[in-house]
Parts: sequence; C-alpha cells; structure tokens
Amino acid sequence: MREFVLFIREQGVVGLAIGFILGGAISSVVASLVKDIIQPAVSLIVSSESITTLAWHGIGYGLFLEAIINFIILAAVIFFLFKKINMTKLDVEKKN
Repeated sequence: MREFVLFIREQGVVGLAIGFILGGAISSVVASLVKDIIQPAVSLIVSSESITTLAWHGIGYGLFLEAIINFIILAAVIFFLFKKINMTKLDVEKKN
C-alpha cells in the first residue's frame, strides 16, 4: 500500500484529481457569473438583447464569445486557487 501511495504522489495524480474536482465544481459558478452578470453588462454595451444573439453577416459569434469568456474566467479562478492552496506541495519529486 505504501508503494501505491508513493506512486500516486510521484505521478502527480493528487494534484490532477483535485484540479479536476475543483474545475467541475467551479464551472457552474463561472457559468452563472457569465450568464447572469457579465452577459447582461456586455449586452448593455453592445445594445443587444443578449450576447448569444450577436452575429456578423449571418455568422453567429455570440455563443463562441460566451464560451471564451467562460473559459478565461474558469482558467483564472482555477489558477489562483491552485496558487493559493499551494497544491504543488502535494506531489513529491520522482527519484532517479
């Protein structure tokens, strides 16, 4: 059992698992932030009913823009959580 735990720590599985869980948990919060706060603010700026309805010559780019905003916010939140929790200390260095 000890070798298994050491293997998991050496391979960085703990950090990966925590990042995956945090990413899944925070994604709904970020989606709500974008949908309920950022999207209406952008809609006021561009004088549109919703950011998702934005289009240029029939090419709808609003949903893509919303997905980009979601991704940027989610990546930033996970990055800062990673730094704040200092997850880099969970893993041990591999022995050569």
